[in-house]
Amino acid sequence: MHGTFIWHELMTPDPAAAKAFYGPLLGWEPTDMDMEGFTYTTFAIPGFPSGVAGMMQLTPEMTGQGIPPNWTGYIAVDDVDKTAAEYEANGGAIHRAPEDIPGIGRFAVVADPQGAVVCIMTPQMPEGETGSWPSPGAVGTVGWNELMAGDWGKVWDFYAARFGWQKDMAVDMDAMGIYQTFKLGDRGIGGMMTKMPDMPMPYWGFYFIVPAIDAAAAKVTELGGKVLMEPQPVPGDSWIVACQDPQGAFFNLTSATR
Repeated sequence: MHGTFIWHELMTPDPAAAKAFYGPLLGWEPTDMDMEGFTYTTFAIPGFPSGVAGMMQLTPEMTGQGIPPNWTGYIAVDDVDKTAAEYEANGGAIHRAPEDIPGIGRFAVVADPQGAVVCIMTPQMPEGETGSWPSPGAVGTVGWNELMAGDWGKVWDFYAARFGWQKDMAVDMDAMGIYQTFKLGDRGIGGMMTKMPDMPMPYWGFYFIVPAIDAAAAKVTELGGKVLMEPQPVPGDSWIVACQDPQGAFFNLTSATR
């Protein structure tokens, strides 16, 4: 499990509006859970009621710190405290020190040496269980995790050392540079490239799987979101589209069908 993206989470100023957007778009069913001092929402897909993503409300304190509406990913690690310390010792930063979520696991919020933020977590599994996830390619799940780095070539070794990722296919994007995909074992899980100059900072982005890309892009607009990049073909016989939800969080969609 170490090095695998296991959860994706939306921070939004309006959870009710976000439910109304992502539910119809991705086929998600929300369930609210009362936590200590706040409500946490999980999103489920058919056949996987425990959820494939989560959501919580941005607090005024978070907004005051400059945190915008956003999606973030959680990477499983064997030892959160050890990995967080390695981040800091190798030029990264710890934005939220390791802490426990009772019954869920232990997590921390960290940033790589170029500033891209991600969460790391050691899940708490019942004895004898190793966890389960929907089959790769399931509609409504994240099918791809993407780093827009300050300089992907300089940060690659940092990630490989932390998570055991291996380079996979490298795609020449002409003026945009090399798009380096990566895998864990025999499963491709993401890619990284150097961000465009107009992007304000490095960040992790995520691609949600939909049945057909054109219909999904139209649905984004119908539900009040924005299509920032029209459907584009990518290697692997897939299509992608870049979007922004009505509350301002960026996300992407992907499908094998136009």
